[in-house]
Amino acid sequence: MSDNDTAQDAAGPAVSGKGLPRIPFMQRVLDNHFLLLFLGVVVPTVFYLIWGILEVAQIPLAL
Repeated sequence: MSDNDTAQDAAGPAVSGKGLPRIPFMQRVLDNHFLLLFLGVVVPTVFYLIWGILEVAQIPLAL
């Protein structure tokens, strides 16, 4: 194994190329308040928009 290997072994936690411990992806996401705010607004908006489009598409045509 080389010194730049990022795999976790018996020596300790995974380490990045600079010698700093890697921060897990989900911890980085949950620590970013603006990303959480953005996702909290966008995800419900997209779901309600799709739901509304499906509801309108199911209305029978008036002949």
